[in-house]
Amino acid sequence: MAKGSIMNAGQALPTNMPKNGVPAASPSRRGATSWRGRGWVLKAPVALLGLLLAILVVPPLIMLVQTSLTDYANPDAGLSFINYRQLIADPLLYISIANSVIFAACATVLSLVLGATVAWVVERTNAPFKPLAYVTTVVSLGTPAILYVSAWTFLLGKAGPVNALWRSITGGFQPLVNIYSIPGMVLVEGLLWVPLVFLLCGATFKRQNADLEEAARMAGASVFDTVRRVSMPLAKPALLGLAIFIFIRNLEAFDVPVLLGTPGGVKLLTSDVYLAMTQVPPDLGHSSAFAVLMVLFVSILLVFYGRVSRSADRYASVTGKGFRPRPFNLGRYRWLGGLVIWFNFLLVLIIPMTAILWNSLTPFIRPFSMAGLKTMTLKHYLVALTDSYYLHMAWNTVLISGIAATAVIAITALAAWFSVRRWPGASLLDQLASLPIVLPGIVLGVAMIQIALRTPFGLYGSLSLIGIAFVVRYMPYGMRYAQPGVMQIHRELEEAAGISGATQPAIFRRVVLPLLSPALIAGWLFIFLLAAKELSIAVLLAGANSKTIAVAMFDQWTNGQAGEVAALGIIWTVIMSCLAALMTRLTRKDNNSEGAL
Repeated sequence: MAKGSIMNAGQALPTNMPKNGVPAASPSRRGATSWRGRGWVLKAPVALLGLLLAILVVPPLIMLVQTSLTDYANPDAGLSFINYRQLIADPLLYISIANSVIFAACATVLSLVLGATVAWVVERTNAPFKPLAYVTTVVSLGTPAILYVSAWTFLLGKAGPVNALWRSITGGFQPLVNIYSIPGMVLVEGLLWVPLVFLLCGATFKRQNADLEEAARMAGASVFDTVRRVSMPLAKPALLGLAIFIFIRNLEAFDVPVLLGTPGGVKLLTSDVYLAMTQVPPDLGHSSAFAVLMVLFVSILLVFYGRVSRSADRYASVTGKGFRPRPFNLGRYRWLGGLVIWFNFLLVLIIPMTAILWNSLTPFIRPFSMAGLKTMTLKHYLVALTDSYYLHMAWNTVLISGIAATAVIAITALAAWFSVRRWPGASLLDQLASLPIVLPGIVLGVAMIQIALRTPFGLYGSLSLIGIAFVVRYMPYGMRYAQPGVMQIHRELEEAAGISGATQPAIFRRVVLPLLSPALIAGWLFIFLLAAKELSIAVLLAGANSKTIAVAMFDQWTNGQAGEVAALGIIWTVIMSCLAALMTRLTRKDNNSEGAL
């Protein structure tokens, strides 16, 4: 069924109602008067879910603002703007802002150029070696960011193979790449986001109408001109929206700024917040004021993101029966498309993974050499597989990530159903569930610390606190999976169940959930993978016995245990990559069946 028929379906309700008095389906605006006498039946679940969402997402924002307005040098003075005055008067703030914007913008450009190019080659052309792009994406989704940072630190460090080769060629002493500078940080951060850009751009390019590209080629346009004047302009709103999203995520990045920027003396907003919270004693007011400024900055960017998304209809090229998703024939340039895929495969996956594997097999960090092959050992793997510390961290990660993903999917499945079917007051659910997207991970961690310190439940330093933070953090991601899934389910199926006497809970359980399950499972896996890699929240909230794998890797890396970090990372990446492969398969299957219901 075409998308247009899905959206037009169900705008009016059937006049017959089941005997139990419960409406057959959630009303549209035109049909609202038919059930007004029994509105409480529909309002109660929405109100309860709205209350739950408000309890989860509102307190962190309130606590953040309240703490930023507290003068900890004079707590009895009431609300004060002293933290903001001190922050604005500090010239280092503007250095951090400038560095953050430059870092995020350059990393975004790198991610988009490489990721979108690979996506177009894979989805729109007949280039060879396409499976390599999906292998790269799957493994990258399952790899903790700290592993990539450690790999590129080894490769591009002052004593790394790249700079060593450069010095041997030039005979000089200056390194080719300074990994602890903004250009080095941009390279690492940009490559981190290439797989996700490929995944999201791939869905856009896959749905482009090939007739327009073929018409351009028949008119004499070259392959390059066709891409520049037809393919990319059609994807302009999707690419612009994705650029804003990636820019926001780069702006709130934690791993690269802390692990590379801090040793190199490069100040960024996220590293400033982290250092303010981890100093002794922690500067709560300063870090909270910093965090509020980040929230305001991100909120402005999200406004632009919303405007871009709303204008996407003007660029639609899929118009029903005439749509045929055919690959673009590159002709004699097929080898160039294959070369792009291989370049991405080597740069994003093989080179860093080779470095991680090398470090995991050598007794200590040493450059690539034939002599190093003789000293290879599996002792780091034995430690990672048998040490109770690592096993405990792995169990913590699986447990808390699984619980958080389950809670998010359960809440957002209901919220999406209420919102798409226009239950009374359900528009507020979408807004509440999407609100945490303005909170960067490090900012949410600061807010949750304030909440934990004021509650008598022993939350501070517990797995429960991390789990609650994960639920809040990934609520918007759950909605992005659940809402399109509900939109693909024709309202007539729910109306038929209602006419047969099914109650609303029965309709949701026996009709909606089975049809929605592919999207929900893919969303669960995606959130699980993100939570299992999350460092910025966990590193602030974790206690001695509530650390996750990402925090354990962070601690061991800063303590100089790079071999154990590499071995643990390889094992963890293999496990997570299997889940990422399942998620990718379910997502592609769900996208292929879009509009079939």
